Amino acid sequence: MAAFNLSPFDPSTFFLTGIPGLETAHIWISIPFSMFYIISLSGNFMVLFVVGKEPTLHKPMYLLLCMLALTDIAMSTSVVPKALCIFWFNLTSITVGGCLTQMFFLHAVSAIQSALLVTMAFDRYVAICNPLRYTTILTNTRIAQLGLAGLIRAVLIVLPLPLLLSRAPFCANRIIPNTYCDHIAVAKISCGDTTVNRTYALVVVLVCTGLDLTLITLSYVLIIRALFRISSKKTHYKALNTCTAHIFVMLMFYPPFIFSSLTHRYGQGIAPHIHILLANLYFVAPPMLNPIIYGAKTKELRDKVGKDSGRR
Repeated sequence: MAAFNLSPFDPSTFFLTGIPGLETAHIWISIPFSMFYIISLSGNFMVLFVVGKEPTLHKPMYLLLCMLALTDIAMSTSVVPKALCIFWFNLTSITVGGCLTQMFFLHAVSAIQSALLVTMAFDRYVAICNPLRYTTILTNTRIAQLGLAGLIRAVLIVLPLPLLLSRAPFCANRIIPNTYCDHIAVAKISCGDTTVNRTYALVVVLVCTGLDLTLITLSYVLIIRALFRISSKKTHYKALNTCTAHIFVMLMFYPPFIFSSLTHRYGQGIAPHIHILLANLYFVAPPMLNPIIYGAKTKELRDKVGKDSGRR
């Protein structure tokens, strides 16, 4: 921490500490972080490459997987390179503009991914409950429109966060105890009143996450109700098997996201290094595991990946 105290005061710069209390272990922590990041990029770019190359995969479900892969790449890339610079080279400084830009991308990508998970739940609902109309209800064009709507929603609800903070005053304390610029972490070091910022951020999390989870839950309630009307156990198994990948991805996204959001605000009893470490894992573990999960559970994608790897 002495390095931060010796740094000259610069009103245009913040300082990221890395993981508080584990500064001496940064080099060791960087090993799994960098490995997870490389695996994440490799897996997600493989999904994009295979789906883009194979005309038989130009379907709504695989278009959604490509969108998910793009958000995974954006999410991990928004955090990991800067975190590794801190771990490896102690490059802790970040401009105020760079910090607010990173904040916008982090929260916007999370909002986009939540909207994608809602669209994927709707995709599964139509595929199971209305299979005969699937190709007319969910076309590639409609999926692209839903993706664009999710992008616009994310920009509109997240943009006020950095804009409000850009007008907040920051005094001598410019040290952010994290590896990235989270909204609440930046708001805490402001020497002005950030009540509006904090309230708006909390409302966005509660309303958007609550709405998305409600729509996902409704989709699965309708799916389960439809399955109860079918007596064939084989059909039950086949239908539920198509949903397992989506369920796993949701379990890796929403619980860590909600945990991180709540502990930033109310987790005073949780050790800072545990909270920050888990928050960082949220940005590297799901992007690494998502292509593996969908590759393992989607036979058509798995076969195409195997076929392409065999050619090489």
